[in-house]
Amino acid sequence: MNDSFINYAHRGASSYAPENTMASFKKAIHLGANGIELDLQKTKDGKIVIFHDDVIDKKSNGSGKISDYSYQELYRLDFGSWFDKKFKGEHIVLFENFAKKFLNLNLTFAIELKVDGIEKEVLNIINKYKVHDNIFITSFNYGILKNVRTLDKNVKLSWLIDKINPNNIKELLKISGNQICPNAKFVTKDDITLANPNQLGVRLWGIHDEKIMNENI
Repeated sequence: MNDSFINYAHRGASSYAPENTMASFKKAIHLGANGIELDLQKTKDGKIVIFHDDVIDKKSNGSGKISDYSYQELYRLDFGSWFDKKFKGEHIVLFENFAKKFLNLNLTFAIELKVDGIEKEVLNIINKYKVHDNIFITSFNYGILKNVRTLDKNVKLSWLIDKINPNNIKELLKISGNQICPNAKFVTKDDITLANPNQLGVRLWGIHDEKIMNENI
């Protein structure tokens, strides 16, 4: 393992605490992760909150989409008991509260935008609290990344894709992207070779066990 190896806590320490909650982010720090990955969506009243799924049914005692609720309505729901009863009462996390608490730490952050229309506000929050540039705005949606680049010429961009190919490298370079992020199941050493000459970093997603990790180090 070299000095550039980032051990991302995916949605926080999501094997030990309910994902994308303060409990999972604090546990990630406790376990020594040097990176945190999280997901952002927008509430009915325009607040940016941390949540991954399309609906809240499996990860709370509510149902429907994040956009069906105001932030206060979501805050009153239980986002912890689904994981373990000891996390009963765990709240959904407002992104600004996360930024205030964590963006000053010496960590690398992968901040995934799950929906469009939040790019400007997310950047405003990041720029308000960040103390370094180890922050990557990530998305599967190329249009979102293109919008982010229009708003900020310097922020680091990561494009989540299934497999690296010359075309998506070309598209990422058009928006001065920094990192290409393929599915670990499909990546090959030749793919990494395609990215390296263009000074693109490579971050894999879908690493669910040590075998997959060791195959790609």
